[in-house]
Amino acid sequence: MIHSVAIAWDDLLGAFSNMEQDRVYFFDRMTGEIFFVGSDSGDSFWDQLEQQQGRFLEIPHLDSAAERTLLTTFLAGQSNRELCSLLDHALSGRPPYARPADILSFFPDEELQLSELRDTFLSNRVKSWLEENELFSLSTSLNAVH
Repeated sequence: MIHSVAIAWDDLLGAFSNMEQDRVYFFDRMTGEIFFVGSDSGDSFWDQLEQQQGRFLEIPHLDSAAERTLLTTFLAGQSNRELCSLLDHALSGRPPYARPADILSFFPDEELQLSELRDTFLSNRVKSWLEENELFSLSTSLNAVH
């Protein structure tokens, strides 16, 4: 018997964009609920989770390597040399330090381009994850471009 649940696309995207190492997001196959727990939760919680035999799926977080790849991809298609130079320096880790988000705040058009690239990246990542875990959504928002 197939069990259908609604999947909240925006919540799922939010969980996939999580970069906080101390939060672990899960998807409940039975209810469609997405929730997080602190990585420092007690052993009894993790034992209970393990006993549910696949009901709860851990949602992979966005690690710094994926974010770096995203920025590198963005830079490769960027024609603004000033921005490229600033972001390249920020990615190098050399002083003076700057966060890419802070730099991009001075370049609103490019900031929007990166945001759209990130949305596409995350949407594709979520769709792949849904397929890998044999999850299907009744929501038409899966077919929407984000």
